[in-house]
Amino acid sequence: MNAEYQQEFVDVDGARLGLQVYPEPDGGGDALVLISPAMGVPARYYRPFATALRAAGLAVAVADLRGTGTSTPPPSRACRYGYAELAADVGAVLAALKERRDGRRTVLLGHSLGGQAALLHLALHEGHDVDGLALVAVGVPWWRSYPGPRGYGVLPYTQGIAATARLLGVWPGWGFGGRQARGVIRDWAYTARTGRFPRLDGVDAEAAVRGIRTPVLAVSVDDDQYTPHETLDHLCGKLVAAPVVRERYTAAQAGARMDHFTWVRSAAPLAGRVARFAADLPQR
Repeated sequence: MNAEYQQEFVDVDGARLGLQVYPEPDGGGDALVLISPAMGVPARYYRPFATALRAAGLAVAVADLRGTGTSTPPPSRACRYGYAELAADVGAVLAALKERRDGRRTVLLGHSLGGQAALLHLALHEGHDVDGLALVAVGVPWWRSYPGPRGYGVLPYTQGIAATARLLGVWPGWGFGGRQARGVIRDWAYTARTGRFPRLDGVDAEAAVRGIRTPVLAVSVDDDQYTPHETLDHLCGKLVAAPVVRERYTAAQAGARMDHFTWVRSAAPLAGRVARFAADLPQR
């Protein structure tokens, strides 16, 4: 057992999801934050951020995405899961945390792909009991939303990765995203090509996202090479029914240079902002 957190596991549909549960904050904490990581990023990477959230008075858990970190199965040609399963996994972890969440507000905090999974969980599961959604360095990687000429490189890059995953039956992780199931890459590449979420298990996910009413804190970070500010603006444009607070986390606030990943290491001010967001959420 790690001295910083307790390692647990959640079994769902033939997969085993790794879950890191941090010690209770001083005073117990009125809210629990569940962090959903970026593509290919293990839960342990978020230790500095989880520690800062806990210091800000929040209970914290971090769940490895299916096939990443301590979660299984490892992506292979036999894996057929995609965004629908990642969204359902969020629900399975929330259910496993029910005893710890009782009497507290629950905030889903997603980074990059984990933010899309958290968002889609809320969209596809109307009976959820989540009080707030925090999106950090999340965006729909639609090629047309990138500033300047960058998008003309994003389109062939993302579709080339998708073509490789189709050909090989799995994305090997060559220079991007770590090893991934081809269904995850298929759905991700669809959003990059169209700017929309795909149909998931027969459900119009794009329409479902527009029906989300859960309060949202949407934060982009400076110098994000994968999801610049404009990609999160595009995503927020879909949240027509939800109260959205849109902010930027700057290098000046962090006191350090940042990118899509390294904001985690300089996130104490951001952790305080998430704590204020959680405290201001209405009681269910």
